[in-house]
Amino acid sequence: MKRFLSITAAGLLLVSQSVLAGGNVEAGKVAAEKFNCASCHGKDFQSPIDPAYPKLAGQHQDYLVQALKAYQRGDKGPNGRANAIMGGQAKALSAADIENIAAYLHSLPGTLVVQK
Repeated sequence: MKRFLSITAAGLLLVSQSVLAGGNVEAGKVAAEKFNCASCHGKDFQSPIDPAYPKLAGQHQDYLVQALKAYQRGDKGPNGRANAIMGGQAKALSAADIENIAAYLHSLPGTLVVQK
């Protein structure tokens, strides 16, 4: 019985980690090209065309997902983000596009650091 519970717990852990990770890097690369994300955020996603635009390469995946969803909401509801350019871009994204783009951008080498 203990062995069964251990195997079951390990299986649940693996499933929960894969659900949390979400997104397909290759599909995200295709979607980022399709939606022309690099036109503002730079070819390498580290050199935006305007210093006010964020560097996206290496950014935390869950942060990117939440940010894109917030742009979709606009200024409606809690945690919405009002930005005319990103609002228009994000509204065209499906839930799968958001997960995939976030996975792709997270997979890129970035220069973001956390200061202590």
